[in-house]
Amino acid sequence: MKKLFLRCCLVSLLVFAFCILMNLLGLFRFLEYKSYDGRMARTAGLFKADENIAVVIIDQDSLDWAKENLGWSWPWPRSSYGDMVRFFNMGNANCVAFDMMYTEPSVYGKEDDESFASANREFGRTALAVHFVEDDPDNVQAVFPIPELRDSAGMLSSVVSAKDFDTVVRRNRYGFVFDGKFFPQLGTAPLIASGDATSEELRQKIESGETVNLRFTKSLNDYIPYSAMQILQSYAAAVSGGADGESGEDEDLLSPEDFEDMTVFVGVYAPGLFDICSTPVSQMYPGMGVHVSLLDTLRNGNQIKNANTPLTTSVLTAVMAFLGAAFIMLVSVVKKRSAAFVLTAMGFVLPLVLYVGICYALFAWGIWIALVAPVAAFILSFASSTAAGYFSEGRQKKYIKTAFSQYLSPIVIDELVADPAKLKLGGERKQITCYFSDVQGFTSISEGLDPAELTAFLNEYTSEMSDVITNSGGTIDKYEGDAIIAFWNAPTDQEDHALRAVEAAIRCQERLEEMQEQLVKISRKSVKQRIGLNTGYAVVGNMGSRMRFNYTMLGDSVNLAARLEGQNKSFGTYTMCSAETKNAAVEHGTKLKFRELARLQVVGKKEAVTVFEPMSPSVFAKREGELETFAKALKEFYGANFAKAKELFQSIASSDAAAKNYLEKCTEFIVTPPDADWDGRWIATSK
Repeated sequence: MKKLFLRCCLVSLLVFAFCILMNLLGLFRFLEYKSYDGRMARTAGLFKADENIAVVIIDQDSLDWAKENLGWSWPWPRSSYGDMVRFFNMGNANCVAFDMMYTEPSVYGKEDDESFASANREFGRTALAVHFVEDDPDNVQAVFPIPELRDSAGMLSSVVSAKDFDTVVRRNRYGFVFDGKFFPQLGTAPLIASGDATSEELRQKIESGETVNLRFTKSLNDYIPYSAMQILQSYAAAVSGGADGESGEDEDLLSPEDFEDMTVFVGVYAPGLFDICSTPVSQMYPGMGVHVSLLDTLRNGNQIKNANTPLTTSVLTAVMAFLGAAFIMLVSVVKKRSAAFVLTAMGFVLPLVLYVGICYALFAWGIWIALVAPVAAFILSFASSTAAGYFSEGRQKKYIKTAFSQYLSPIVIDELVADPAKLKLGGERKQITCYFSDVQGFTSISEGLDPAELTAFLNEYTSEMSDVITNSGGTIDKYEGDAIIAFWNAPTDQEDHALRAVEAAIRCQERLEEMQEQLVKISRKSVKQRIGLNTGYAVVGNMGSRMRFNYTMLGDSVNLAARLEGQNKSFGTYTMCSAETKNAAVEHGTKLKFRELARLQVVGKKEAVTVFEPMSPSVFAKREGELETFAKALKEFYGANFAKAKELFQSIASSDAAAKNYLEKCTEFIVTPPDADWDGRWIATSK
């Protein structure tokens, strides 16, 4: 546990340092902003639009109505805006803010501008837009309304929003200081008009570098937009109705009193006329909506507080990095493999879900904490600790194999006693049948056993398998942990060595099944072994150094047997032999049955070899129908008729692992057919 804890601390420290460096270099900034946008979009529905904010839009319907009934083309006469101001003045609105620029005199004449200016002076709380051009920070330019309107406005307000580096508007300013004068933002001007803030207070926030992290609703339509047509019609009705402001029988018309103490934003919303910007809730958000959101955020205290500071981010990143490593440390002490797998999955998913959930919950409450750096730290720490664990397990297995490789085959010892002259280095080339076996999931088994239990398990298993091999005349080359390597036809000659080897392999599988109960008592797991067999020429003899050597085998045929043992995984089988072994065994009269598995091209070989699965006659009889279907399907597969082969393999895939794996291969080849000169081979991608 002490070593595990130290490893946990080391991994988490390295990951923490890496993630903090990435964060300081700004490499997480883009992803963090996108996570911010995701949080904003998914929590926007939790907030209602301020009912004291009204939005008046000059939409396409208003433009069509004005052209048809009043003969107005765009731009409208400015007297129309004056009428809107007069209407809201009749209702004693708090403020009317125009998100429109009036930089040129009206095309309808000076009297038109004066009509709008007169209404502004009468109302006294009209906010008109000023645009500041910041292309050159040392030479900021201001674009003001024409003098008549500029002098009539209750307030001149900035409409320049604060954009982040990716051009998304997530925050806004309190205002703008230009030429020593303060200009409130279009969204903060209504606060000054209502007395909820002063120009000096807002100016101090600007000079301290403060901005407002906006809280957006789902869309600008949440503010129940009124059309300009409806306002102008209501004004006309209110004027004609007399002092009481009766607006007639038309239910679409409004009373000025409906806007008492309300803040009204007026802007263009017709296609091609209004400005758009990118926000967390939409990439095409009306620019006026940013100013509306600023007022709503400040008035209702919904500002997003930035807790994504270097200190808090470092603390959260450190905690998540440690948790990622700590979960693997805790799982590594669990001996039961299935439980360890479940805990590993839960240890990865649950902390991530919990942390992301906390980030979203805090955001809904108005607090923004870092998401990307801590999550990256957790994932990297978890992955690094897992890799370190597997490396440690690999070293353990290597140690076990090294320890067991010190033992010599008893048959070789007998040969040396009979002929001491053989106790020297040297070898000969001869045909042999090679045998490689390995216990499936041995790492998992070894993890759940203490040294005494592991020794007992290996001794029990290797003793029984070795007895079967040696009783058939085989030579044990070596033990490598759970692996047994053997061969036949050396040092003594055996004409039927292929038959002996393949029948010994089947007997080993049967003996393993017979001893399952006693092995499970030790390992607490079901035990399976994979066996690979090949017949061919190899060099056999004493090899090593002058002081220490072993009677062993070398050659391509040996390597192929080793590859076939591993390739059982590709077909879901447990015993596999080459065509050379099968043919030689049949020639010498074996009663075993064989099913052709594949034309297999193993790693390191250019040519494919036909491989078979040997089985006892009784097993073959039980599976005869299934095996016949497999043979038909394999023939279609060799002929590149993948659709037909898939159909046949699918019919037996539930009971035959090899068919299930071929089903996946057929599906792959249907989507991505092999080359035209493909000869039916299965290309192994691993040893």
